[in-house]
Amino acid sequence: MPKKGKKAKTPLSDEEQLLLFQQKLLAEEEMAKKKERLLSQFLKDKLAKEEHSSALNLNKINTQWRTVLREVKTRELHKDIEILSQTFERVVDCKDSVIKSLAKDLSEAEQQHAHALCSHLHNTDQLLALQRCRLSLLEESYDMELEALTEEFETERKTIIDQHEKEIHYLQDVFMAMEQNYIDSEYESKLEFQGMWDDLKNKNLEEKHFLRLQLENTVEDLWRRFQDALKSYTNTTEDQKVAFETLKVKDERSSKEIEAQMKKIQRLQDSITILKGKIMVHSRESEEQNQYIRDDKELVLVQLRKLKAQRTQARGISQENLVKLTLESNATLKALRKIVDKGEKILKLAEICRKFETEEEKVLPFYSSGLTPKEQGEIEEIKPEELTEELAKVIANYTGMENFWKRYNKVKLEQLSLQHRRAQLLEINGKLREMLKQYLDGISVSDEVLSQLNPLFIINHRSNLPQPLFTHPTQPGDKQPPTTYNIIEAAHVISHIL
Repeated sequence: MPKKGKKAKTPLSDEEQLLLFQQKLLAEEEMAKKKERLLSQFLKDKLAKEEHSSALNLNKINTQWRTVLREVKTRELHKDIEILSQTFERVVDCKDSVIKSLAKDLSEAEQQHAHALCSHLHNTDQLLALQRCRLSLLEESYDMELEALTEEFETERKTIIDQHEKEIHYLQDVFMAMEQNYIDSEYESKLEFQGMWDDLKNKNLEEKHFLRLQLENTVEDLWRRFQDALKSYTNTTEDQKVAFETLKVKDERSSKEIEAQMKKIQRLQDSITILKGKIMVHSRESEEQNQYIRDDKELVLVQLRKLKAQRTQARGISQENLVKLTLESNATLKALRKIVDKGEKILKLAEICRKFETEEEKVLPFYSSGLTPKEQGEIEEIKPEELTEELAKVIANYTGMENFWKRYNKVKLEQLSLQHRRAQLLEINGKLREMLKQYLDGISVSDEVLSQLNPLFIINHRSNLPQPLFTHPTQPGDKQPPTTYNIIEAAHVISHIL
């Protein structure tokens, strides 16, 4: 029997070939994805190991560096302690000398204050003694003038009283003489009146007798009628008649007394008018003298008021001067206290600043002039005529502060240089931080790093940086753009090779 041969292969169709090719592509893609997963896992494990080893090595380096720094720091601290002990001793000596000088100045100031106080008290005692002497002299002059005025007043009063008594005696004598003359004239007038009255009486008697003869007949009739009426009237008014008679007698007596009193009153009124005239004359004279005395008294009072005003003014001025002196002394004491406090503050600040001084500054606290020879020559070439008197005074006042301003300017320059250096170091630190961040982003794999642009992240030999679509043709005059370089880490390349 003939042997059976192998079956002949049937040729594949295009569709089968396409499916087979797609299966191969899918298998290749799966293999590539597996390789990428393995590679990423390997890189992550390697990165973790490197981070662990780097942290361990960093801790070892830090421990060794700390020991070295401790030794260096201990040496520096020993040196600083020695320098500080020396500076402390020097500062203590300076402070002792300053305290001694201040104590000496204080004792001198106390002595000056005591001397000024003694002189002030002595001056005030002298002023008080002078014022007391002045017041005593014024009181003595016032007492002497008052005694002279009282004596003059008493003498004038005695003379006025004596003159008044003499005039009273004179007026009494005149009154007696006038009374005697009045009595004599009254007696003569009475005699004349009596003679005239007798003549008239006789004449009236004659006429009465003649009339009586004529009227006797009629009177007899009337007399009868009258007698009848009289009898009836007397009978009816006998009591009233008796009372009338008594009252008539009293009336006559009182009329006589009234006449006598009226005469006396008239004489007294005359004498009173005479005396009033004399009294008016004397009162005018006395008023003039009193007016003179009042004017003198007012002048004396005015002078006394002026003296009192001057005394009060002098006392007020002395009080104001004393108050002003006390206020000025208090102000000077406050100013001196402020200056002392300011000096203590400056010394404390100097002690604090001394801690930050270098050894060169501690040895040579005041450096020489920092000007160049050229600048020094320009300063020396300045003419002395350009300096005014005020500027020369200001320069002379500030010559003692030259060393202070030197140190201040040196510190200010060092501060500015340190600020400039700090800005430079901050800038360098920022750049180093940016570079370190870029490096850490390049060696680490995370979602944040993958989302950002990173030239070190390359997949299938491609970066995630955007590529330019086209380039403009360069001309001879145009500047060429800076060339960019893709940097690939050596560990990444070695992992692909292996």
